[in-house]
Amino acid sequence: MLVVAAVIEREDRRLLIGQRRAADSSPLKWEFPGGKVRQDEEPEAALARELREELGVTLRKCREIARVQHTYAERPEPLEIRFFAVAIAEGEIIPRVFAQIAWALPKELGSYDFLAANRALIANLATGRIKPAEILAAQA
Repeated sequence: MLVVAAVIEREDRRLLIGQRRAADSSPLKWEFPGGKVRQDEEPEAALARELREELGVTLRKCREIARVQHTYAERPEPLEIRFFAVAIAEGEIIPRVFAQIAWALPKELGSYDFLAANRALIANLATGRIKPAEILAAQA
């Protein structure tokens, strides 16, 4: 199964994260917005769709920054997660599928209870090895 996730960075370097609802799978875990890629859907198109559905925002541009293969105990098939640095159009963010959202500095991400598949990316963000806004700015 292929999943896409958006790493959205504001000018103050804070990253948008969302907390799953108590009734969701992996209840109250934190994650980056995104979701499953549908059959015959390109990852970038899936990312744009998921951002509209989950946050009511429009994707302006994106660039892949990491890929992770992960298998959760409760799900037999492995996931491939593609993380993208994302710029969104200005506008109100509406957390439609999250218990709450937060803007966290990269060094603060470790204090949130994230899904296991996010750990390597979080370490790279926290240490500055991956800087989403710089990656997007370098994109032609």
